[in-house]
Amino acid sequence: MAEQILYMTELIGLGVYDLKGRRVGIVRDAAIVPLVDPVRVDRFLVGGSTMSWLSVRHDQIARISLDGIHLKDEQLTPFHSDEYVLRVGRDLLDQQIIDAQGRKVVRINDVTFEVRQENGADLLWVLEVDIGIRSMFRRIVQGVIPRRWVRRMQGRIPPHSIRWEFCNILEPDPQRRLRLNISNKLLEDMHPADLAEIVEELSPENREAIFETIDSEVAAETLSEVDPDIQASILESLETEKAAQIVEEMSPDEAADALAELEEETSNEILEEMHQEEKEEIEELLEFDEGTAGALMNTEFVSMHEAATVADAIGTLKLEKDWMLESLHVIFLTGADGKLSGTVPIARLFLAPGSTELRKLAAEKTTQSIVTDKQERVIARFDKYNVITMPVVDSDGRLAGVITADDIITVLRNK
Repeated sequence: MAEQILYMTELIGLGVYDLKGRRVGIVRDAAIVPLVDPVRVDRFLVGGSTMSWLSVRHDQIARISLDGIHLKDEQLTPFHSDEYVLRVGRDLLDQQIIDAQGRKVVRINDVTFEVRQENGADLLWVLEVDIGIRSMFRRIVQGVIPRRWVRRMQGRIPPHSIRWEFCNILEPDPQRRLRLNISNKLLEDMHPADLAEIVEELSPENREAIFETIDSEVAAETLSEVDPDIQASILESLETEKAAQIVEEMSPDEAADALAELEEETSNEILEEMHQEEKEEIEELLEFDEGTAGALMNTEFVSMHEAATVADAIGTLKLEKDWMLESLHVIFLTGADGKLSGTVPIARLFLAPGSTELRKLAAEKTTQSIVTDKQERVIARFDKYNVITMPVVDSDGRLAGVITADDIITVLRNK
C-alpha cells in the first residue's frame, strides 16, 4: 500500500529510478521554492557516490514511496545553487525555528511530508516539523535500520510535531528573507510579552533580523518587554532610522529608559532621526536623575481644567489613541494657575450627566510625587496607598507626568 506520509529521514538516501527501473541516483536533499508554492516540494536533489548532483522537478515524478522515487521524465538537469530555494536538509534540519502556536524556540529533528496525488502523479507537501524523541530516534537509526522497521519500532513513542503553518523560519540575511518569502505575520500576531521571551532566546543576528522587519509598533511593544541589556544590544544593531521608528512608537518613559542604556553618541544619533515632538519629550525625561520620580514617569496622560464638563471629557477621550485608552484610569484636573487640583476616575464619567463639572466628581484625596522624589519613596507610596496611577508634579505643583503600577513592577523586576 502506498504511504500517505514520508519523513525527511526516509527520503534522504531513497533510490531514484528511471522509466526502465534502473537506479539513477539517491535523494540527497529536497527543496521548496516559497515564492512559487510555500508547502509543495518543488524539486529533489539527486546524486551518487561519484556523480554530480542532478535536479529532479516535481512534475518529472510518477510515484513516491518507501521503495523509491520513480520518474516519468528522464530529462534531468545538473543542480545549481539557487537563492530562492529552501533546502529541507540544509536549511531546516538541526536549525532553530519559532513555534508561533507554542510561543517558543525549537530545534527541528525531522520533517514530515504528505504524499498527495495530482493528475495521476505523486507530490510531496510539507505537513509538519518534528521536534520530539520520536524524530530523534529516526535520526539516530537513519540508514542503519530498514525504513519500514523504523516505522514499526517508533510506534510506541508519542509524536511531537508542529504544523508547518505555525512555523516561523529564522533567517538573518534580509535579502534571503525576501527571496524565501518569509513573513513575520505569525510573530506580529503574538502577545508582545511572548515575543519578547522568544527574542531573548535568539542569537543577536536573529534578534536584529526580526526587529528590522516586523512592524514598528509591534517592535516597540516587544522591546518594552525585553531585558534592558538586550534592549540596548538590539537598538545598537539596527539601522539608525529603523531604531528611531521603533523608539518613537514607545511610550516616552520607556523610550527614555531604553536610550539611557546606550552610548551617548548612539542615543543622540537615534534622537536626531526622530520627529521633533517625540524627541523633545524624551530629551526632557533624560534630564532627570536616574532613580527619581522624574525618570520613572510617563508624559502621556489626559488632563483638563477643573471647570470642564463630563461631555467635554468624553469628547477629549474620543480623540485619544486606542492604546492609551486601554491603560487610562483617571483624568487629571488643573486649576486656573495650571497646578494639579485633583483626579477623576474614568468610571465616574459614565454615571454623571454631561453638564456636570469635573471638579464635582474629583476623588477626595490625591496622592502625588514630586519629580525629584527618590524611586524608593514612590514605591513606598504605591504600596501604602494602594493606587494604580500616581501624578508627578514639578516644584511649582504643576503636573509633569504620571507613574503607573506597571512602572513600579518593572522597577522591582529589574532589581
